[in-house]
Amino acid sequence: MATKHAILVFGSINLDLVARVDAIARPGETVLSPRADSFFGGKGANQAVAAARSAQGTGITVTMAGAVGPDPFGEACLSNLKDNGVDTRLVKIASEPTGCAFITVDQRGENAITVASGANMALQADELREYEAAPFALIVLQMEVPLEQSLAAARWVKESGAKVLWNLAPAPPAQQRGRLDEILAIVDFLVVNEHEALAVAAALGRSEAEQPEEAAAFLARLHDLTCIVTMGAKGAIAFEGSGSRTSVSAPRIAPIDTTGAGDTFVGVLATGIAEGFPLESSMERATFAASQACLMLGAQAGMPWRGDLEGSSNKI
Repeated sequence: MATKHAILVFGSINLDLVARVDAIARPGETVLSPRADSFFGGKGANQAVAAARSAQGTGITVTMAGAVGPDPFGEACLSNLKDNGVDTRLVKIASEPTGCAFITVDQRGENAITVASGANMALQADELREYEAAPFALIVLQMEVPLEQSLAAARWVKESGAKVLWNLAPAPPAQQRGRLDEILAIVDFLVVNEHEALAVAAALGRSEAEQPEEAAAFLARLHDLTCIVTMGAKGAIAFEGSGSRTSVSAPRIAPIDTTGAGDTFVGVLATGIAEGFPLESSMERATFAASQACLMLGAQAGMPWRGDLEGSSNKI
């Protein structure tokens, strides 16, 4: 049985195939890499692992609702979630193959990613009905599984009094932008990066917004929510519907791989919210955690555990 502080992550599970290159290939260009490495990924799984690691020993449980294929990749992904303390009872075995992400990382640590969704498209919110929604304090969602199912999952948990944290990444394609108001109407915490903030604000009628901060403030007021913009080395900034603003800085690092940094931020932020920490404290911990995740290759390898985060506000 989940506790009253439990977190539900509804989202994607992938295996990441990563190649390091001098420069990311342009259209029509072939580049060589000395090797390819495999890592566990998927925005949903990444955020679940980050949340579970940061919640270690607190009594907060993290449950993953997702789908994998009937293949060795799926078995490995499930084992990895369990090894990181994630409850996998809501992960289904679908007929489609396990999702895969193909990632190239350049010498500066920047990346380009192509995702083959596979089993992630088979995720169904109806299957959550067999589980008790009431114990969840928070649901975490992204944009790598069917939107209709994410909306249904968010409504199901919201009805029980839980908060909704939606990481609007990747930015919704044009055909889904007509549903942005529907998404934001149910959200308590919206997390976007700088580009996503501008794209969403423009889609909702604020095309003249030139800065992410302006876009975030607009989104917060429009739907009376908390909009948090992650800005990489510049830290993060949050706007609330009331107009209040909270900003935190990021520690200086020499990044090796930025893959998964945003997901680390979201997962650790979710734990802070579930614990009842003030927003600024939750953001400080999440920003510090995201910076640490950039120091190792792969989305999950560098995600910090609970002990690594103690006193993190003093390390920024």
